[in-house]
Amino acid sequence: MAKITVNSERCKGCGLCTTVCPKKIVELGKEKRNKKGYFTAFCIDETKCIGCAMCATMCPDCAIVVEK
Repeated sequence: MAKITVNSERCKGCGLCTTVCPKKIVELGKEKRNKKGYFTAFCIDETKCIGCAMCATMCPDCAIVVEK
């Protein structure tokens, strides 16, 4: 099983990770902002993650790490 870790201080909430996830388990938060004022990405269900790392590949800020 894979684990997604998002560096919330690097994330600028662009949403690219949410569009490429084949399982649609990466979403942008709507309640908590980081220090820069962005809503950040998070995984809603790590048990469904297949570890494809598409989210990490698409992240322009290298804010996502996928561990298998």
